[in-house]
Amino acid sequence: MNTHMAAVVASGLGLGLGLWLVFARLPVMRKPSFAQRVEPQLRSNAGRSRLLAAEESRALFGPLERIFALLLSDAVGWLGRFNISVKGLTARLERAGRKESALEFRAVQVLWAGVGMVLGLAVSLVLIWSGRANIMGGLALTLGAVLGAYLLYDYLLGVRIKHRQARILAEFPALAELMALAVGAGESAGSALDRVARASRGELSREFTSVLAQTRTGIPLVEALSSFSERLNVPALSRFVDGISVAVNRGTPLADVLRAQAQDVRDVAKRDLMEMAGRKEIAMMVPLVFGVLPLTVVFAVFPGLALLEFGL
Repeated sequence: MNTHMAAVVASGLGLGLGLWLVFARLPVMRKPSFAQRVEPQLRSNAGRSRLLAAEESRALFGPLERIFALLLSDAVGWLGRFNISVKGLTARLERAGRKESALEFRAVQVLWAGVGMVLGLAVSLVLIWSGRANIMGGLALTLGAVLGAYLLYDYLLGVRIKHRQARILAEFPALAELMALAVGAGESAGSALDRVARASRGELSREFTSVLAQTRTGIPLVEALSSFSERLNVPALSRFVDGISVAVNRGTPLADVLRAQAQDVRDVAKRDLMEMAGRKEIAMMVPLVFGVLPLTVVFAVFPGLALLEFGL
């Protein structure tokens, strides 16, 4: 198959895919589900407090998303069959501090895969046209670009979770000290948490604000803090919540516990810094052993070899 035949085949496949999408999106071909048939007859009654109301979801890509809403929903539903834990994805989004739902995340991930497919297809056509690749190589490149873009978006979510947890751990010692001062001055745990949330800015203070919003709706402070620690999944914050729970339930002194936890987090940060310095020191041995040391040996041995050749 020459390059002209490959271009004709690619154009025919694109035309066929477009016609199939148009045919599949006809109202006759899309049977409404039971929920869609019943929804107009039902009346929505939201009983949730407005303090916990999430922001109104906006179209991620404006009119483009509304045009391809049906295609995106079908693609997300199909990919959802291969997703083992939607609950796990929701927990990861909460740890990353993102307000979008799992469905919206998958929709954007599908769009990333679509962009990867377009780029991979373009590169494949160029390579096939120039004769540097065949049809199977172009197909493999396109599929690799789709899979790579799909996994890259998930990887970026994991990177964001790690960075956010690092920022929370960096903010925790100072906020724990402030809360210990407030508790030592005679305030309760809830009042101290409110004062710290109002006096500080950052990821952890926003989480404290969310916890206080839950307590104002009637949820006990200990229960709100427990859900907060489960959502973030940070060991230092879990110990912090345990200390507050014991102090609230049993009346034990809380200021000393908070100061000790803040000092523990600082010690952990120092230990991690020392471990990082040790790894960097080992990594610095690689250019020293394979770069500087051979060059030094050459400069030390070469004059002697030159003299020996000159004497011979």
